[in-house]
Amino acid sequence: MAQKIPATVVTGFLGSGKTTLIREMLQNANGKRIALIINEFGDLGVDGDILKGCGDETCSEEDMFELSNGCICCTVAEDFVPTLEKLLGREDKPDHIVIETSGLALPQPLVRAFNWPEISTQVTVDGVVTVVDGRAVKDGRFAHSVEAVDAQRRLDENLDHETPLSELFEDQVACADMIVVNKTDLLDGTEASDLVARLQGDSRDGVQVVKTSMGKLPIDVLLGQGVGAEADMASRHEIHHHHDHDDDDHHDDDHHHHDHDHDEFESFVVTAPEITDATAFAEHVAEVIRTHDILRLKGFAAVAGKPMRLTLQAVGPRVDTYFDRPFAADETRETRLVVIGQAGLDRAAIEAALTP
Repeated sequence: MAQKIPATVVTGFLGSGKTTLIREMLQNANGKRIALIINEFGDLGVDGDILKGCGDETCSEEDMFELSNGCICCTVAEDFVPTLEKLLGREDKPDHIVIETSGLALPQPLVRAFNWPEISTQVTVDGVVTVVDGRAVKDGRFAHSVEAVDAQRRLDENLDHETPLSELFEDQVACADMIVVNKTDLLDGTEASDLVARLQGDSRDGVQVVKTSMGKLPIDVLLGQGVGAEADMASRHEIHHHHDHDDDDHHDDDHHHHDHDHDEFESFVVTAPEITDATAFAEHVAEVIRTHDILRLKGFAAVAGKPMRLTLQAVGPRVDTYFDRPFAADETRETRLVVIGQAGLDRAAIEAALTP
């Protein structure tokens, strides 16, 4: 069976910085071809024009799909699924699909739609990324302009106009695999640290909370989480119900059958001799990741007595390993790991810990 195309869902209130994050990603995609599905929202939607400004071989205008029928999680059946089917039916399939929801869309119904048989064999949810306005959340407003969010609500008759933003925010956090605290340049160090700690406490175990400003997030951190979120809906259920999802519930029943200018982040390579025990080394790597709060780790290792190269890929403390190919005759048998994390990693300690 062909490998499923990964899809990343980007959610967050109007003004949190979703479009800026995606534009930054497209401009630093490192050759990865990305298709973009944008959930526009009436006259407030300017994301398409902003993002088309960086269209090239990474994401041309033909790779951008715009949904204009209101909140994406209320129009899954008639709008989103047909759009995704059209994209998946093309010969020139993308390497990755990114879906930007409107600010008031709950991610849960959208993620559930990936279980529909029309698309479930072809695509999987790589991860749900919730972008938050750090300054607004710290101040208890949740959105920079509450008035703009309220105007957005009035455009869709399916939305509950009385639901507090705090409750909508809780649902976006409940579904997240990664929470991006944006606009941290507007917070002092203590405020940012306190907010990260609070969001870590409010989210599910294993959810990564990262800080950034102006949406600067390395693509290796944003994409490639490999979560398969559609198979894990029980743990990311809606805490509150703000939408009329009778139609969605009906359909659910029927269908259940690198280095750029990223000042906040850093990466470096650790080179070490070959290892003796692949399983023990993977467990050790997971412990190093937990101790030093590493976001991503990837690379390969030589295992004593094994002709094949061991590949390691880690998202947080989840480490996947497999033997991918034999070492070439002229290739050095060594271990090379790329470590990625927030700025301030203790490089010397990490290098020492990863060197047998």
